[in-house]
Amino acid sequence: MPWGEPEDDAADDSIFWQPPDCRPEDARRMGLTRAVPDGALLDFAGALDPSKPKHRITAWVMLGVFCFPVLMYVLNLIWMFRP
Repeated sequence: MPWGEPEDDAADDSIFWQPPDCRPEDARRMGLTRAVPDGALLDFAGALDPSKPKHRITAWVMLGVFCFPVLMYVLNLIWMFRP
């Protein structure tokens, strides 16, 4: 490549020091990136490996964290409409 010509980096838009993108294709089409909280969470959860025990524990903890408010809301509804 002669001097002064720009390199063709359009084909490789990933940065080499970042981990691979683990978001689903639907999330990419919607524009969810690592900079968006929902996209970062999807990328983190997608990078978990079920064969590693610590990753399985992390997935269960995440499931508990996200299900706890729903469970509390349902229990509150049951408590409000009790006879």
